[in-house]
Amino acid sequence: MRGRCAVLQPAPERDQIVAALDHLLEWPEIARSPQLARFAAYIVGRTLDGEQQAIKAYSIAVDVFGRPADFDPQADPIVRVQARRLRALLDAYYAGEGAAEPVRIKLPVGRYVPEFELVADPAEKPAGPVAEDEPRLAAPQRQNGVTLSWFALATIALGAAAIAFSTATWQPRQAAQALATGAVQRPSLVVAEFQNLTGQGRSALPLSGLAIELVTDLEAFDTIDVRYDGAPAPEPVPAAEFALSGIARVDADMVQYSAILTDTRTSDIIWSEVISLPLARASEPLALDEVSRRLSLVLGSTRGPVHAQARQFLASDAPIAGNENAYLCRVAFDLYRDTGSAETGERASACFAALPASEGEKAGVLAAKASLIAEIGTAETLADRYKTAETEMARAIAAAPVDGFVWEQQARLFETIGAIAQAEAAFGSATQLNPASADALAGYARLLAFSGRLDDARALADQSVSVPPNPPAWYFGVPALLALRDRDFPAAIAHAEIYATADRELGPVLAIMAAQQAGNSAVVNRYLPQVLEIASFRAVGLLPQLRKRISDAGLLGRIGATLAAAGVPPASLNAAF
Repeated sequence: MRGRCAVLQPAPERDQIVAALDHLLEWPEIARSPQLARFAAYIVGRTLDGEQQAIKAYSIAVDVFGRPADFDPQADPIVRVQARRLRALLDAYYAGEGAAEPVRIKLPVGRYVPEFELVADPAEKPAGPVAEDEPRLAAPQRQNGVTLSWFALATIALGAAAIAFSTATWQPRQAAQALATGAVQRPSLVVAEFQNLTGQGRSALPLSGLAIELVTDLEAFDTIDVRYDGAPAPEPVPAAEFALSGIARVDADMVQYSAILTDTRTSDIIWSEVISLPLARASEPLALDEVSRRLSLVLGSTRGPVHAQARQFLASDAPIAGNENAYLCRVAFDLYRDTGSAETGERASACFAALPASEGEKAGVLAAKASLIAEIGTAETLADRYKTAETEMARAIAAAPVDGFVWEQQARLFETIGAIAQAEAAFGSATQLNPASADALAGYARLLAFSGRLDDARALADQSVSVPPNPPAWYFGVPALLALRDRDFPAAIAHAEIYATADRELGPVLAIMAAQQAGNSAVVNRYLPQVLEIASFRAVGLLPQLRKRISDAGLLGRIGATLAAAGVPPASLNAAF
């Protein structure tokens, strides 16, 4: 016997849409996020008033999210990010609590004007949700030099059992998605609401939307399966491997957001973090965005705690061959990004090449392969490599046009072939689509710095170096340039020496520049012979080779003058030697 099908009817009446909106706004998951509730009410209201043409990113940012009149939608992704969050919540609502609603509010991808659908035969409303009043936290430890009060520790400990219980009903984002077999699989994470302890003797600060913000931010990474602890699970499924929970409390004039990550298989706390915001900033509407982004910079990175197993596997002697899956290959690719070595790149390439067709056609796989082809490929000529890479990248973008990782690789490809303006635009897209991608932030910062825009690069570099775990050596080029400009020569030398392990051309040059100005002849003597032995410099000259990567004429001039003062022959600066 065939199941019943939902039959679409003519457009619903205004009062039906208003009722549907009211029901949506009463749903606890929307009520927990006042920003998203205002967003939904705003776009529905203006549409009902016939003002669809006025629903733009600018108007939403100013009217809903309190952005100033000079708001630039291209520079600030707030509307795009919140639209993605609202879209995800609408899907969850109509899959669960709102399944019986006769009118559904939809937000199409790529648009801010909602659509309204009248359903003739809606599903029956599911059974009521489980109680929401149980604490859901496990105890954090002292970490990063911060000690929580005994009261906070006791409060968190009360919820450890609830977190363990809630992870027993893990539901992947897409029920049809199945991971390929392999030694290491993509990790899964469940995010619970943080417990709000900010109301001790005062009005409590908003906190209930933080878990949803975290889930939405982490969903931008294709290396982790993540779900909200309160989302409906239609059937029992394997437990998530990790659980994220925490508290917020006021300490003097600061608000402390304490997050803990628990391995649900062992009940061990494997990571904790405390983010401190001034009380005034924590009271602002976008405070939870900031906290979520900073936590996601750690948890979304493949250098972070949830990916330790994959990194350990790749660092061992165990062969990848026979164990390949898209996740493991992606971690191998990120290891190549960390080191820049041809050996790790070839290992990642071999992993991608062995994937079954079902995984080999995924957008992230295509984009990573395109980067590897352009950077370490073996085609007969550079032109052939770049052409093949561009073809693969076009396929990746067509498969996932709003994937931040894909746009980051597109930016790197543009950078490699010398299309700097296009690279900047692509990096802008990558960081808007995933503001918590440390690699995209660091890559964008480096591009801006080499173009002479150090002030624009500073904020991006600070985020990528100071927040994520174990920042790789290539992140330190921009800090070296900033320290040089600020005449902090000891810091410039330290950063440049780290950077030199990842960038054999520019890293030693920056170290020489800093050491020359600091009067540190030992560092000059260490790196000058290395510079003069680099094959790419010997082939065309130092400045012609660096000019392929650096468009800032002022920086090139300073490099030339410093190297000449250090004893590099003028002919070697400008011609093959």
